[in-house]
Amino acid sequence: MRIAASVAALGMAGLAAAGCAPSTSDGGAKEDEKSGKLRVWLFREVGNKPKEKVVDDVVARYEKKHKDVTVDVQYIPVDSRAEKIKGALNDPESAPDVIEYGNTDTAGYVKDGGLADISEEFADWGATSQTDKTAKESVTVDGKQYGAPLFVGVRALYYRTDVFKELDLKPPETLGEIASTAKKIREKKPELYGIAVGGAYTYGAMPFVWAHGGELAEPKGEEFAAAVDSPEARKGIKAYTDLFGDDNCPAGKCAKMGGNETVEAFAGGKAGMAIGGDFNRQAMEDGAVKGKYGVVPLPGVKKGDIAPAFAGGNNIGVLKSSDHRTLAVDFLKEIAGKRTQEELFSAMGFLPTFSDTREKVAKKEPFVEPFVETLDAGTKFVPVSPAWGEIDASLILPGMFQEIVSGKKDVEGASGDAAEKMDEVFRK
Repeated sequence: MRIAASVAALGMAGLAAAGCAPSTSDGGAKEDEKSGKLRVWLFREVGNKPKEKVVDDVVARYEKKHKDVTVDVQYIPVDSRAEKIKGALNDPESAPDVIEYGNTDTAGYVKDGGLADISEEFADWGATSQTDKTAKESVTVDGKQYGAPLFVGVRALYYRTDVFKELDLKPPETLGEIASTAKKIREKKPELYGIAVGGAYTYGAMPFVWAHGGELAEPKGEEFAAAVDSPEARKGIKAYTDLFGDDNCPAGKCAKMGGNETVEAFAGGKAGMAIGGDFNRQAMEDGAVKGKYGVVPLPGVKKGDIAPAFAGGNNIGVLKSSDHRTLAVDFLKEIAGKRTQEELFSAMGFLPTFSDTREKVAKKEPFVEPFVETLDAGTKFVPVSPAWGEIDASLILPGMFQEIVSGKKDVEGASGDAAEKMDEVFRK
């Protein structure tokens, strides 16, 4: 579960950056066979057995409905996925029919001709009326659907219940209160970070930008233009980078930290608060804070507001080269359907992308309620552009945050430089 979640969090930038342009003409299949072997590639998780059991049940249901079809499922290593998928897109003969992929890679795969447009089938699938808006956006390019969301992951605010009780503190209700609460914790307990933050924790910083009305980029013609240098975005950047310092999280230690390091700091009992995902629960349960933490939605600028969270997650798509398109789409509906999403939640903790299914599992497991509340309040997504993979892989945004917290540049200078670098990639 932690591997899949980190894939979502990092956006699987390596895949897009690796360059996956097919060498065939358009990669399109010549026929649509209704029998034979259906090849499926899914990600191998840490502790993959529970996922395998769910998928085995999916395959059994599917093969029962399709008597002349066998399903061959392969679990591909996350670390070597880039070359594996690149090879498949370059050689349709060896490519699978159905594939699991990170939700920020849709636009890049569509540009490279890898994914099939299943807009008609998606529209006719009754279940999609309950698909989360941002999850649907993650499979949409130029108004067409190129897959189905499999699961979604968001972040919220973890806090130490024992520390808050000892210091007579309440969970923060605004981003401003997060800053003041963090300083109180650090003052009273200097061995702790008030809130663990990281200069390389892009997906933890994004909600600060969005909560202040900023955007990463804005549509401009057929592409995007960077917006991190707007007045609103700069307010959010300043709110986040102001959390670095000796009165909370010293820049010398925290500037280089990413999402995993901030979660590890909290789980290890070294912080009073941290921004973490629903997918980080096991790390907390395995850490020093077991039984001593709570979770609330990350608040916005005003009381009662919830800061928009990045909607990470993975999708299921059909490859354009598949010569079993109809069968592949049927399998997509089975594995990304409500029943399977509920089973994957029980087995792996993956949050469903269907709103009604999400409400159902939240009643079973109160822990996920703050994350469901965050999703229901409205989430955000990265620019749906093939350029995003390179922007993410080039560490433009982490570089911006680190320049500010290290004192090399001010917010205006660093955000302006970052915007120029982003625009250069968008223009390419």
